[in-house]
Amino acid sequence: MSLTTATLLPGIFLIALGALLLVSNSVIVSSLKALPRSRKAAIVFFGGGALWFLWVVNGLSAADLVLFESSRPFMFIFGAVAVAAFYYVPEFLAVRGLCVLMVLTAWPLLRAAFMEYDHPQRLFMVTLVYAGVAAAMYFAVVPYRMRDLLQWLFARLPRARMLGAAMLAYGLLLGAVALTY
Repeated sequence: MSLTTATLLPGIFLIALGALLLVSNSVIVSSLKALPRSRKAAIVFFGGGALWFLWVVNGLSAADLVLFESSRPFMFIFGAVAVAAFYYVPEFLAVRGLCVLMVLTAWPLLRAAFMEYDHPQRLFMVTLVYAGVAAAMYFAVVPYRMRDLLQWLFARLPRARMLGAAMLAYGLLLGAVALTY
């Protein structure tokens, strides 16, 4: 992935999410409030994260395979754990799925910015990605805090709109930065 693409994609994501928060109609607010415990969101986010992780495990090199000769046993073990999570740990599985996706998304974005010292403006994207990874680690450990954050955010509409405006502005900044490489 090129550095331009790696900077533009988070920018587009922030613009879209910021616009949704700026609009803040009742459907968006109720959907976002229900997201942490949503079964459908869990299937999409955790299922997508599990499939992506299994794809990464499938591509492990021989140096990474310590216990087994192929990646198939690891795929079976992690796949079984992912399926079991839907039945035995369904609470806040959508939040954990978002966390998995954030961590997996960080790798190609950061890899695109690696050793690009001629472009210091890449740090706008890199800082955002590292903040997202830190937030993902936090919410993966205490996923109920995402519910609390969303409840607090939408308790007063100006909070959500201010966050949406900040996300929109940072997304536009990333879009402008992406065009400078």
